[in-house]
Amino acid sequence: MNQKFDYIEKVNGNLELPGDKSISHRAVMFSSMSKGESKIYNLSSGEDVKSTRKCFESLGVVFKDEADCLRVNGCGFKGFKAPEVSLDAGNSGTTARLISGVLCAQNFSARITGDESLSARPMERVITPLKLMGANIESNNGKLPLLINPSDQLKAIEYQLSVASAQVKSSILLAGIHLDDYTSVIEKEITRDHTERMLGLKVTRENEKKIISVSMGNYPEPKEYFIPSDISTASFFIVLALFKASPSIRIKNLSLNPTRTGMIAILKQMGAQIEIENMTNYMNEPAGDVVVRKSYLKNVKIDESIIPNIIDEIPVLAVAGLFAEGEFRISGASELRKKESDRIRSIINNLILTGIDVEEYHDGFAFEGKIKPMSFVFQSFNDHRIAMAFAVLSSLNQQGGEVSNFDCVSISNPEFLNQLSSIKS
Repeated sequence: MNQKFDYIEKVNGNLELPGDKSISHRAVMFSSMSKGESKIYNLSSGEDVKSTRKCFESLGVVFKDEADCLRVNGCGFKGFKAPEVSLDAGNSGTTARLISGVLCAQNFSARITGDESLSARPMERVITPLKLMGANIESNNGKLPLLINPSDQLKAIEYQLSVASAQVKSSILLAGIHLDDYTSVIEKEITRDHTERMLGLKVTRENEKKIISVSMGNYPEPKEYFIPSDISTASFFIVLALFKASPSIRIKNLSLNPTRTGMIAILKQMGAQIEIENMTNYMNEPAGDVVVRKSYLKNVKIDESIIPNIIDEIPVLAVAGLFAEGEFRISGASELRKKESDRIRSIINNLILTGIDVEEYHDGFAFEGKIKPMSFVFQSFNDHRIAMAFAVLSSLNQQGGEVSNFDCVSISNPEFLNQLSSIKS
């Protein structure tokens, strides 16, 4: 479905968004691993999280939807049953990579599949460390499908991440949580830390390295989870509000995990009027209200060290850069090429449509200039973050615009259009 967007004159009001996708995945997984009933409040409504739920249903977990929460009757330590069908991770890299760590420690074989997009994404990054732990994994040349067989050789390891990836880190930790001895993951670049926060893992620092350790003593128990709202989902509305808020928009109970707030920091450096109010804490995860007012932005140098923190927000950050003063430049972001689409190429192809000159690098891009005064038809490339970013661009363009295959936003936020409509005035 192609979706048209008219120029938006102004936005204001309050937004309450679904739960953070990364935290939601883990809440479903940890509840499923626990023995007994857990409750999850404000779970993400995105298709990716539904893929995680379906995979664990196939492993014997019982889920029950209530009016205000999801009840999860978990299977306990090595209590999952052998699935009768392949575990379909859909479009979700988080599902495929994290569940691989769990399955390595089970007493049965399981096959993980995914859609066409996920099947083209690299899985060797999790296969390598899991095999070092003794896991028995077969793959399609380092890609899906994966066949994970039982292994009586699983052992604890110390592993330094070769790529800054919270998914790889979490996969190793979820295998290690089944062992008596400590498994440690060492990271030189800070990545999302939801797994270690939610499981209460031991974290130490040595020089500039962070060491996360896990053992069977950290195995999850039943609990209640409240999921703060998704900051990646909120980023699209934050950028829109920076140019169109009158007087402001407030996004309530937003996840403010410091490994996820890099975009807010960059936007503030650019001159954004963004304030944090009503700070609180859920499951060791900081959250609060974010208030955004119309601002005049100037592009700034973006340090490569912050890239892992903002990797999902780069598409909409580029849109902010398009309407800001000066040159916008991103480098050190080669990981963008391994997402649901090659996001570097997707962003560039769409920006070229607006008439600006764009330089492409293997790990980023740069541009400067004003867009042509006309309506545009942007391609989503079946990538939810590209689709929503260029929906924002269309809404900021006086002639409006259109985004192809907009249905793909259901991967993370199926209510995007309703949320956008609720703040227009």
